[in-house]
Amino acid sequence: MKYFVLFILVIAVSCKPTEKKLTAQEIIDKTILYSGADLVVNSEINFTFRDKEYKAIRNNGKFSLSRTFDSITDKLTNYGFTRTIDGNIAEIDSATINVQSNAVNSVHYFSVLPFGLNDKAVHKKLLASSTIKNKDYYKIEITFSEDGGGEDFEDVFIYWIGKDDFLVDYLAYSYHTNGGGKRFRVLKEQCTKNGVRFVDYHNYKPLAKNIALVDIDKAFENNELKKVSEIVLKDIEVKLIEE
Repeated sequence: MKYFVLFILVIAVSCKPTEKKLTAQEIIDKTILYSGADLVVNSEINFTFRDKEYKAIRNNGKFSLSRTFDSITDKLTNYGFTRTIDGNIAEIDSATINVQSNAVNSVHYFSVLPFGLNDKAVHKKLLASSTIKNKDYYKIEITFSEDGGGEDFEDVFIYWIGKDDFLVDYLAYSYHTNGGGKRFRVLKEQCTKNGVRFVDYHNYKPLAKNIALVDIDKAFENNELKKVSEIVLKDIEVKLIEE
């Protein structure tokens, strides 16, 4: 009888469906869907970040990303960058245009992640899975083509995406501007506005420069990172634009 029971157990185990291995693309697709980032493509989003007011209007590929502070409004669109002061267009040199347009684009880019991770210039690579604070994560590396990848196409990102909820709780990136460096962002708080998830982060940097970006999650758990700032969006408003 015991052999019969053992035989049944072997059959049951062998018949158990194996877990489907998802590709990096499939994981990112689910992440975009589960976070509501698919809604961003046709939306108007307003928020405040570090005492500056930001507005993003996206409509089927057309975009207007702006930042307003004091009497200055910087605006980046499909057609380029403009700065107005007291409502008058200001003449600025090309170097300032590059710096300020990157500054505007960067805040808007981070505010709605993972929106944008299916752009043509984005390359996705599935890394070995990771566990942080007893939660299992897919680990996706993002790199960019030079063509269409923007001024910072050499930057590298890594996203930690929950295996159960397909949401981004951690992200890291290496950058080359201002001498370069690495950052690791840790979920602080989250909220949902009109179906779109927004996340505030604790922002860390490595204590040692030789910590590899791919190992920065381990460094975090080993207390080898230093908190340098917080990324907090305030007064978030989302209006969805009907197609």
